[in-house]
Amino acid sequence: MNYRDFLQKIIYVFINPIIKGMIKVGMTPNIVTTLGFIGNIGATALFILGALEMQDGNSILAYQYILWGGIVILFSGLFDMMDGRLARLGNMSSTFGALWDSTLDRYSELISLFGITLIFLENDWFWLGVITFAAMVGSVMVSYVRARAEGLQIDCKVGLMQRPERVVVTAVTAIISGCTENLWWIAGGMILIAVLANITAFWRVEHCRQELKKRG
Repeated sequence: MNYRDFLQKIIYVFINPIIKGMIKVGMTPNIVTTLGFIGNIGATALFILGALEMQDGNSILAYQYILWGGIVILFSGLFDMMDGRLARLGNMSSTFGALWDSTLDRYSELISLFGITLIFLENDWFWLGVITFAAMVGSVMVSYVRARAEGLQIDCKVGLMQRPERVVVTAVTAIISGCTENLWWIAGGMILIAVLANITAFWRVEHCRQELKKRG
């Protein structure tokens, strides 16, 4: 069992009672997915407000917005786990549900990283804005390569920076930056994602090449 499966089992212990309650009230996985997306929009709004406060010189208030943006991302990430779990336990899995989940995941990630980019740009950290854009590219490409691989009937979950890791890194570094009033924490998070996400994308390409080579 890898570390992701181990952590997943621990989290399931806490969220399974919530899932059962959702099933009783008739909540569907698509609703949960949408709520998670709305949460990420809220986090992005907080980051944008933080960027505007930095522009006005209100750094204390700006870091409070960044702190709460990180908390909201972390909370919204739970919805990303619960929708799939709800689909399985409630026998509500569907092809459209999988499409809806993947689509909103991409939107959620891109808009939240866009908010962080604005924070760096308003703080005159131009190159950190560029690095965050590289993190956005890597995040999309990790998911794109997996989708293409699955179209070729290749299981492609290899790599160091998959979506759960990216969500945790983004949320935790934003929270620490907000608490310490130091942007270097979230800057470090973006550098980590930019490097490892793009490595993961090419890692997956190589994995697919090896699998296709085996097929002759």
